[in-house]
Amino acid sequence: MTEPIRHVPLPEIIAQRIQTLILEGVLRPGERLMPERELADKLGVSRPSLRQALAALEGKGLLVPSKSGTAVAKFLDPIVDPLVGLLAEDERAGADYFEYRLAIEAHASGLAALRATEPDRQAIRKCINDMKEAHAAADGTAEARLDVTLHELIYEAAHNVLLLHIMRLLHNLMQRGILYNRDQVSRMPGVRDSWLEQHLAIGAAVLAGDSRAAEHAATAHVKFTLTAVEKARAEEIRLATSLRRIDRRDVVAGAASDAGVVSE
Repeated sequence: MTEPIRHVPLPEIIAQRIQTLILEGVLRPGERLMPERELADKLGVSRPSLRQALAALEGKGLLVPSKSGTAVAKFLDPIVDPLVGLLAEDERAGADYFEYRLAIEAHASGLAALRATEPDRQAIRKCINDMKEAHAAADGTAEARLDVTLHELIYEAAHNVLLLHIMRLLHNLMQRGILYNRDQVSRMPGVRDSWLEQHLAIGAAVLAGDSRAAEHAATAHVKFTLTAVEKARAEEIRLATSLRRIDRRDVVAGAASDAGVVSE
């Protein structure tokens, strides 16, 4: 027997549309929605219907109201915050992070080369140009921000929403310095130049629709970064050891001096 067609209330349609934007990463955690009147006009719906839709999404924990307006909930924070505490004290975190990226990043870049739309490609082109300018200006802060942006654009171009949100979570940890200290690594000779070349290679392969080249470039980038991080950590350990030896000499010298005073 054919089931009757269910009439879908307008608030439910509006809520589903906004929810899809959140799922696809168009609306990001923490971002504020435009004022209610403007949003209703943009969607072509009444304000009462919009209010019902927003209330439903608030009930799902996807939106949060505030005095300054409605914002997308930071729904990853309940995962990220406890994870920060766990990983910050675990020496395996960095190695496991790169191992995961080696398994995932190449595949994501290959998918991006195959699935990128023209808007995706335009965003990647702009990011690459911005990276070149930031590099030429030796603007490390901008380079770090654009590094994350390019990788996010690649994940977006892969059109896999689960991959996008997981990698955003990992980049959140990286920006907090939990997985490795980017600033420390970037100060190593040749690293900034190599990173730029690698990012350009990934971007060029995705823009050309060459999935194999994109996978190869992404793998090379992750392996290079892992090696650079390991070198930076080894240098940090050697420096800490040297400093401890200097501190020991000071302590021993003081003890010997004190002993000499007593013997006299």
